[in-house]
Amino acid sequence: MWTLSGFADEISPDLEEQCRVLSELGITHIEFRSAWRTNVLDLDDDQLNAAARILRRYGIAVSAVGSPIGKIGVGDDFDAHVVRHERALQVADVFGAPYIRVFSFFIPEGSQPGDHRDEVMRRMSTLAELAKRHGVILVHENEKEIYGDVPSRCLDIVTSVGSDHLRLAWDAANFVQCGVRPFTEGYAELRPYVDYIQIKDARLADGVVVPAGDGDGQVPETIAALRADGFDGFFSMEPHLKAGERYGGFSGPELFTKATRAFTAILDAQGITYR
Repeated sequence: MWTLSGFADEISPDLEEQCRVLSELGITHIEFRSAWRTNVLDLDDDQLNAAARILRRYGIAVSAVGSPIGKIGVGDDFDAHVVRHERALQVADVFGAPYIRVFSFFIPEGSQPGDHRDEVMRRMSTLAELAKRHGVILVHENEKEIYGDVPSRCLDIVTSVGSDHLRLAWDAANFVQCGVRPFTEGYAELRPYVDYIQIKDARLADGVVVPAGDGDGQVPETIAALRADGFDGFFSMEPHLKAGERYGGFSGPELFTKATRAFTAILDAQGITYR
């Protein structure tokens, strides 16, 4: 059975409202990115404990910490970022989250990704080693303008680091915004390393984000292949239907619901059971 989750801060900054809408949609997990207009890594211990109490009251578990780790320049201070990563590991422990979402560092405009490969691999290896010590799995999300933006470099990261604690998150819309047809150009080579699916779609013509199945992200084809492969994991709603930028997005309750219904309609059409 597949499990639905979501970036519920796309619903509202208020965690109570996030949980209420998730519950109404029958979604039992959250990918915790922010609450009360504060990134999850910047919540103090009292706020984390308050958030944990709210989640327990609604019966909602944390599928992943939707961290911004790796969303700095490849030349920015890494030592300070390691401290932030250690906070992400602590947050994952508080919520019992099995995954932490990460990225592979922004590449300076005008330079080639390959020029920064060695530094990216050094950094990603360090992050993975720390995750191993805490028993948490990092999932690298493909994102435009970072090293791991297209399938070939996502594959390079996960195979070069070679850690069971660094896997891949699949984001079809982000691939589309890099000019990639995700299923056709990336699924076969990346599937052995994919543990986690982000649900949003986009159009190749203009990069605009749309509900799943309405764009060029080949979502139905990907879902069918995942089913055939025996995938058993999380599908995290990240609609970005009202706004989207480097560090997050927003949809509001109505559009978050619309996006969820669009995705579950694809599952229903293929006879896939989910919760």
